[in-house]
Amino acid sequence: MENNRELSNIEVGETCAPQLLSDSPAENGSGLQQFAVDETLDGHRLDYAVSRLIGVSRAFSAKLIKEGSVVLIPERRVKPSLKAAFGDKINVQVPPVETLDLEPEDVPFEVVYSDEDVIVINKPAGLVVHPSPGHWTGTLVHGLLYRFPDIGSLNGVQRPGIVHRLDSTTSGLMVVARNGLAQEGLFRDFKARRVEKEYLALCNGTLPSPEGEIRYPIGRDPYNRLRQAVLADGRDAWTDYKTLWSRNGFSFVVCRLHTGRTHQIRVHLKALKCPLVGDRLYDPSRQSPFGAERIFLHSWKLSFLHPRSGEKMDFRVPLPEELSEYLKQVK
Repeated sequence: MENNRELSNIEVGETCAPQLLSDSPAENGSGLQQFAVDETLDGHRLDYAVSRLIGVSRAFSAKLIKEGSVVLIPERRVKPSLKAAFGDKINVQVPPVETLDLEPEDVPFEVVYSDEDVIVINKPAGLVVHPSPGHWTGTLVHGLLYRFPDIGSLNGVQRPGIVHRLDSTTSGLMVVARNGLAQEGLFRDFKARRVEKEYLALCNGTLPSPEGEIRYPIGRDPYNRLRQAVLADGRDAWTDYKTLWSRNGFSFVVCRLHTGRTHQIRVHLKALKCPLVGDRLYDPSRQSPFGAERIFLHSWKLSFLHPRSGEKMDFRVPLPEELSEYLKQVK
């Protein structure tokens, strides 16, 4: 695979660049902010306009309107469904951002792309995404707070907008929402399966056909709480796969996810008797060629619609060096 990063030729945010009239809003985004309604917001609902202007979800902007934190000039009684008109002035009293009890840390990860709404990163294997028991420090969340100290208020709370995750043992592309508007849009697109995610994987054995789909429901393994399993009453899970090559007892495959269940690719390939190389959790009897923090699974391609402009964003990152070197040994 070549190091091929594709990005739509757009100026992100150009389709809705609000004219900020206030002199200098507070550093954390709180305080009075004033905007002029331009042609892109003319005729739209007030809750939609406010969400676009200050980067919060529609629900949070409606809450601000109902609480009296939004004033229209010329003045009139406001409600979320009121239509904004070209030339209106919108005053928004943004509440101070609540901060979480997390200490920013300098955690290593590559930033592939960033703008006012989204951050695309290349996560290394071994990096845990969220703080959790046993991992209260040194997570991706801590690193995002360090790298982006001005990361937007997600509906009143300053925190990185994690809209999907990668296992700690998996490397590759993730998108992070930088504000409530982006978080809402990305959540919606993930739920509607409009986000395209592809992974490169090396598994033991040969799959039953060169390409196909796996639609086995997945739930928590009743015999091991650390694992997931194929269960009749599990949640719907759908993985497409295509074998790129098979040799020497290994198969190099590309997997496309249509759903995002925990350990989905690992469970589905294990169900086909082709567990991932290095997967101690689902193939404990086989010796791993990697350290405990790595399996052979890499999120190499990610495509999504930009939550503000609607333009398609395409990203690709190559296999990390340790996986490329192991492929050479296998071949």
